[in-house]
Formats: sequence, structure tokens, C-alpha cells
Amino acid sequence: MAIRVWLPALLLAFLLAASPFTQVARAQSEEDAATAEVVEGADLGIVGDDTQVSSDGPLSPAPGVETVCVFPKNAGKIVPAGEETELLVGLQNEGESTLNVVAVHSTLHLPYDHRMYGQNLTVQKFFNASVPVSVQATFPYTFVVSKFLQPGAYDLVGYIVYEIDQHPYQNVFYNGTIEVVEAGGLLSVESVFLITLGIALLGLFGLWAYGQVQQLSKKTKKAPKVELGTGTTDANIDEWLEGTSFAQKSKSKKKQT
Repeated sequence: MAIRVWLPALLLAFLLAASPFTQVARAQSEEDAATAEVVEGADLGIVGDDTQVSSDGPLSPAPGVETVCVFPKNAGKIVPAGEETELLVGLQNEGESTLNVVAVHSTLHLPYDHRMYGQNLTVQKFFNASVPVSVQATFPYTFVVSKFLQPGAYDLVGYIVYEIDQHPYQNVFYNGTIEVVEAGGLLSVESVFLITLGIALLGLFGLWAYGQVQQLSKKTKKAPKVELGTGTTDANIDEWLEGTSFAQKSKSKKKQT
């Protein structure tokens, strides 16, 4: 009976302890990047994480310029800490003038407060990357999240900076969640914890089942056995037939014997 009482409470405690670690990768539907024409002759250079894109103030998007972002073969947006992650930035110029792409950069934020920066990521500059009117182009962007960053969900904000008639503009090509995981090992700390929890729950269930079987076997052994004696049966029959002709005949037979 004791196993029945504390087993549900123990299972509930394990599930509550595991809930902060069960983080599910939030896969979002991918949009197809416009790749009708890739800009030829564009040179790119990778600058350090702390490099800032020069501007006198906040930049706004230019009219008629649209952007889209795709994580190739990575619908879950899983980012291993300390390893390179590549994404593609699609840009469509439906404005009135040719634009020149200057740089792509991004920042990492805590999901509950964008004022708190997790990390300033790589600034990737482009040279001779012009996109004429009514042309779509795709630009690769590679960034590396610090290997010391705590695994979990973060918000990534990506920007593409460009110029039109020597006037700078900026579009946000991505503002969403990514999942930072530990690099290298097949199992993360959370995965090891969940596997251990599953084994413990299976062990508790086996213990509970064993206790139930033991209780049933004890009840079976204690069940009384009914034995019918021949002497008792004969006595009952004699009492029931007493006073009848059959009883007198049986008495006479006994005297003769």
C-alpha cells in the first residue's frame, strides 16, 4: 500500500523537475529565397564581431526593397555553439535605382528582453555587390556563436545594409528564434538528464508492478480451502431421512450385518 501512495507524488516531482529542460526546437515554415539572378563580381570580406557598420544613426529600409532569409537544410534553426552557421539572405530590388549592398550583420538577444545583448555576431562586408532594378539576388552570410554561450533559445536579429545614390539604408532580414546547442557531442546535458529520468521512471514502474504481483500472490495463498468429509455428509443425510421408511430399512440392514 505504501508504494501506491508515494509513487504518484514521486512521478509528479520528476516531471516538474524536467519541465525547464524540455525545450523543443521551434521549426518555422521556410520561404523560398529569390534566386533569379545572383550578383556577379561581388567580393566579400569577413570582419570581426566587434566591428560596427558605419552610420550616423538608425537606418530605415528603402521603398521597394524586400528581403527574405533561409537557413539551408536547417528548418529547426539549430546553431551549434562555436561552429559556423550559414544562412542565405535574399534581396529583391523593386525600387527606382540600383542599390549597392554594403554589409550583412546580426545580433543575438535574450528572448525575454531585446535590450539585453547575448552577442554581436560577425559583420560581413561586400564590395562591388550591386543589384539593379527589378532584380533578385542572394547573399550568403556565415556567423559563429560563442562556444561559451549557454545552450538554449535566443532571438537572432539580422540586418542587411545597402546604399542607393550614396545614401545608406538597412533592412531587417530576420527577427526570430534560434536554438543554440552544444557542439561536438551527440548528447547534450538536457538529453542525458531526460534519458536518466526515463530510466528512473521505468525502474519505479517495474517496482510498483512487482509489488502488485506480490500482493496478489499473498492473497491467493491465504484463501481457505473447503474440505468435505464423508462422515459429516452421512450424518446430515441420516438426520434428514429420520422418521421415513427408508431410515427404518437402513436400520434393519445395519442390525442384520
